[in-house]
Amino acid sequence: MTDDSLNPELIELANALLDAARKGDAETVRAFLDHGAPANLRDASGNTPLMLAAYHGHAALVTELAARGADVDLMNDRGQSPLAGAAFKGFTEVARARSRPGRTRSSASRAAWRRRATSSGARSWS
Repeated sequence: MTDDSLNPELIELANALLDAARKGDAETVRAFLDHGAPANLRDASGNTPLMLAAYHGHAALVTELAARGADVDLMNDRGQSPLAGAAFKGFTEVARARSRPGRTRSSASRAAWRRRATSSGARSWS
């Protein structure tokens, strides 16, 4: 499939979802997901709604996206994880949101987040 064959209306909807995640507009993100938008939708750079929410410090939205099936470990095309992006910007609340009770993550996933946070120069958050 080439870029020429993509439906412009679908691209516009995808961009609206990604912009809502970037802005922390949980109501709009929720509406898109409720109507079948994929939680792991990616932009041209491989960023997902969860990545954009994390990078812009929207911890509650990160938690909601993860609860709705967004993969917290997906990296963008530059090899950046959501946690590394949040750590780079100093959004420690995003990291804390990842470890709140009720989250279902494997111990391997938790260890991977800690390694990424540490390797990105961030403090180790528990």
